[in-house]
Amino acid sequence: MTLAGYIQKKTASVDWLSLGAAVTLACLGLLTMNSFTGQDPFFIRQAIWIVVGVGVFFIASGIDWRFLRRGSIAAIFYAALIVPLVALVVMGQAWQGARSWFDLGFFALQPVEFVKIVLIIALAKYFSRRHIEIRNIQHIFVSGAYAFLVFALVALQPDFGSAIIIFLIWLGMVLFSGLSQKHLLAVFLLGLTAFAGLWLFGFEDYQKQRIMTFLQPLADIRGAVYNAYQSTVAVGSGELLGKGIGYGTQSKLRFLPEYQTDFIFAAFAEEWGFVGVLLLFSLYGIIFWRILRLATRGASNFETLFALGVLFYFGAHFMLHTGINMGLLPVTGTTIPFMSYGGSHLLAEFLALGMLSGMGRYARAAHRDALDREFKGGYSAL
Repeated sequence: MTLAGYIQKKTASVDWLSLGAAVTLACLGLLTMNSFTGQDPFFIRQAIWIVVGVGVFFIASGIDWRFLRRGSIAAIFYAALIVPLVALVVMGQAWQGARSWFDLGFFALQPVEFVKIVLIIALAKYFSRRHIEIRNIQHIFVSGAYAFLVFALVALQPDFGSAIIIFLIWLGMVLFSGLSQKHLLAVFLLGLTAFAGLWLFGFEDYQKQRIMTFLQPLADIRGAVYNAYQSTVAVGSGELLGKGIGYGTQSKLRFLPEYQTDFIFAAFAEEWGFVGVLLLFSLYGIIFWRILRLATRGASNFETLFALGVLFYFGAHFMLHTGINMGLLPVTGTTIPFMSYGGSHLLAEFLALGMLSGMGRYARAAHRDALDREFKGGYSAL
């Protein structure tokens, strides 16, 4: 087979629509964070990470991911990525109040972004092997234990935003795996218990203050709610058509802090207005629709659950980020997929999208009933 034929074979099933939407979102993020004045390190670095991320997507889309269903692969991945989370809590260096990154000199690695994908793999494998007896409440607690270990280690960094994402991924996958309605109360109580534990032992004082000031948003505009207030001003000032690319006063004049990361949606809305926000939501809608489509065409329960997990992963980031930027949720510091500055989350998101594209390559040819029988025989650690 020639090189051209090999490339054509590997890219024949690539989900070009979702990739195109993701790259467009990344480019819109680049335009928003660009200062248009002299050298902009955020713009240059992010452009490099986008190129690398697209490369990761194509590599992942060419892999046959069926090996994740067998043996103890998911357990090995899970255990391997728990280790760096423990290391961060024990001896990580704090930056902006959180021990969430390993400083590699040329690149600051944030392990939790990849742990989210591994958690989705672990939960997808666990639920796919137990789909017949999933209504047994013990599976809520066993799967919850996998998620809670990650949740606790991330909350102790402290990275409250990522901890919420971890919980929402687990909650979404539990609900869609066939949970009995009578057990929904147990899930709700488990969530309340986790929140109470964090409030008493996990949250830093500034995190408690953010939640309390959310209940009284105008109590301390110059202090605890300054970021949230400036964000809502930026979103509202965009009006219908926006102020124009590069003319956002809240962001470019630095009234809005962290506009390249935690508040990039607000900076975008200020420059592009309501019409631009509709475009943005449409692009995310395309990605969510394509992921849901892949979930319905999954070759087995594992692929279906993995796709749903990625949907909850992207959806949780999207809803939290936009909700925070519009003043509807307390400030927790979360990125929005493909747009916010940062290499770790960008690589993880393109990796997840590429894995879905790779799984879609064998979705039609697989015999679902035969694969389902594979999951009925035998259990493993996950």
